[in-house]
Formats: sequence, structure tokens, C-alpha cells
Amino acid sequence: MGLLDAILGRSKPVRPDLDQLFAVPSAALTLQAATGFTPTGRGSVCFAGVEGGGFARLQEDVRELLDADTERGGIPVEFSRDAYGYSWLLARHPADDSAALVNDLHAVNTLLQDGGFGPHLLCSLIGFRDAEGRALALVYLYKRGTFYPFAPLPGDVEKRDNQLELQVRGVLGDDLRVEKDLSRWFPVWGAPGL
Repeated sequence: MGLLDAILGRSKPVRPDLDQLFAVPSAALTLQAATGFTPTGRGSVCFAGVEGGGFARLQEDVRELLDADTERGGIPVEFSRDAYGYSWLLARHPADDSAALVNDLHAVNTLLQDGGFGPHLLCSLIGFRDAEGRALALVYLYKRGTFYPFAPLPGDVEKRDNQLELQVRGVLGDDLRVEKDLSRWFPVWGAPGL
């Protein structure tokens, strides 16, 4: 960061730290003990749509890597596109194996980043549910290197349970790097893995 940037109040962007994802299994235990939310075994990676042969080959590499265990009973990954034009990769594992899910999400993010598509990565999320069936996601913002909770209210309404989100922030503040700027807690309505 140069002198001119300091004078104009510009800050250096936070570099992504994909290793932050490895803190999720431990945070999941804290979350379960404090709130009753348990992992669903579902998680996803969101990225801006990219066209071209290079990206298509990379997408196939991701599929081959994560589908390698399907012959042993593993669940194949799914690619989809949402109403906003963003692409999603959905990975599934047994609910009690959040470490394997995080490994898959980390691998996808790393492959995309190393393939030159890092600027297109938006977020990753890991899904949770409680005994009442309420959904919760821990969302990792790639460009910020931080997490935030997203708790949609049940039903077809696009409303959030802000109280639960703030409660989860308080619970996980020592386990994860939680995004301090609440305006960056973007809703991920209908996200695969939620």
C-alpha cells in the first residue's frame, strides 16, 4: 500500500486464506454444544460464471477429483446455476464427517484459485440444521477471508432470523474469523447445501 492510498483512505484488500475452512469442524462442535445445530453433510462453492475451454477443463478436473470415491459409495458432486447466473458446486458427505466435506470445499477453492479463476470465487457454505428443522449456513467469503452465519426463516419467504445469526456470531467468535461488517452478510437464498 502506497502513501497515496493511505492519504485517500484506501485499504489493501484482505488476501484469501483458504486454510480458514479447516476451522469449521471444530467450530461445528462448538455450534452444536451451544445451539443444537448439527452439520448436514452438505456444502457448496459459489463462483461467477465463466465461459471458455480452460474453465470447462478445470470444471471437469474438479468433478473427477471429487467423484473419485463414487465407486466406493461416495455421492457425486452436482453443478448448478442459480437465478442470478452464479454457478454452484454441491458436495455431500455423511453428516458426521464435516472434515471430509471441508476438504472437498477447500480442494475446489484451491483448484479454481490455482487455475487462475480466484477472482471469480465468491463464497463457500456449510449447511447445518437443528432438531426443529431450522436451516443455518456458515458462509465463507472468499475475497474477505471471513465467515458469517446465514439463517433463513422457514417457508418460501425471503426473510432471515437475525437474532439467530447474531447468536451464532457470538458463539463462534473464538473459533472462526467472523466478518465484522454486517453489511457483508449477504443472503444466499436457495443456495445448494443449505
